[in-house]
Amino acid sequence: MKVGIVVPFSWSFPGGVVDHAESQAQALRRQGVDVRLVMGNDPPGAFTRFLHPRLGRHGDPPPEVIPIGRSVIVPANGSLPNIVLTPAMPARLRRVLERERFDLLHLHEPMTPAVCVTALILAECPIVATWHAAGALNWHRLGLPSWGFLIERIDYRIAVSEQARESARRWLPGEYEVIPNGVDIPPEADPGEREDRVVFIGRHEPRKGLPVLLQAWPTVHRRTGARLRVIGADPLAVRLLMTRLRVPEDGIDLLGWVPNGQLAVELRRAKALVAPSVGMESFGMVLTRAFASATPVVASDIPGYRAVVAEDTGILVPPGDPVALAEGVASLLADEGRRRAMGRAAWELACARYSWDDVGRRLLEGYELVLRRASRTGQGR
Repeated sequence: MKVGIVVPFSWSFPGGVVDHAESQAQALRRQGVDVRLVMGNDPPGAFTRFLHPRLGRHGDPPPEVIPIGRSVIVPANGSLPNIVLTPAMPARLRRVLERERFDLLHLHEPMTPAVCVTALILAECPIVATWHAAGALNWHRLGLPSWGFLIERIDYRIAVSEQARESARRWLPGEYEVIPNGVDIPPEADPGEREDRVVFIGRHEPRKGLPVLLQAWPTVHRRTGARLRVIGADPLAVRLLMTRLRVPEDGIDLLGWVPNGQLAVELRRAKALVAPSVGMESFGMVLTRAFASATPVVASDIPGYRAVVAEDTGILVPPGDPVALAEGVASLLADEGRRRAMGRAAWELACARYSWDDVGRRLLEGYELVLRRASRTGQGR
């Protein structure tokens, strides 16, 4: 089976959907599937720096990634995704589909222009699609009148969470299978012997709640002596934010973007992950990453996180409340026995629900079902 995973964003700027697609490809390869990733890429140079002020990975993508154009930042749903809008993209995508002759396409955020919409138009094989976003999705009001009819081209719909499913159903009624984001889980993870540090992972976007955490941090640092490791957000932008909030840099390390290997090391060394998002999160990928490292979390009590965090794996606090967040982090760090017990429970939960091997098997079962149906109806090449 040959599968093309189509992503409307740029490989150069990792985020939830891009990370999901790359891990999905690895999980499917372990199941014996021939996989290619079709997405944007922004090579290094002055033009990329002009279009994208934040840091990214600007080397050559790996061989399994097929780049089809540059991206631009388009504000959407409280985020700043890098959406591929290169005018030459449709012709490039057509050539890719003709050359690769995929048995099946798997589209992520399928109603997002222009890559996924073009794929829905051009594809001659069965299509599976995954919805990730939660919230109002108000941009659908503009897009769906033009290309909403293409939903009929999708043979199997997936949502990563109940929140994502309900958000999609408001605009595109129908049946959606909930298959969560997966996470790679090491054979063992020890919640003990951690350094006095906590980790924040996320871009500098309003919905991620970084200002809330920065306002809370002086209290946490004073009470615990722990350091805060800020990963994923541009260090210059964070320093400007700290200046505006009058937050001192004491006990704060700004790492910017780091590769996945280093990110895993940071999580295994930290005593906790802090996820202060204020809303519009359909699923806590950063939470399950922490769980896989036996790292408990302190997270906002929002629907997307509430569905992931069990009572024995982390602490939920009111969103947007620096005082409550500081208390949650400080109280967890002050009780080492409780923290370790939560870390062990978090790893067990990740193994039970979110292993990429299990998620990959579920996806493959869905693909096989779609291909069997297609063979009966004569669909595809």
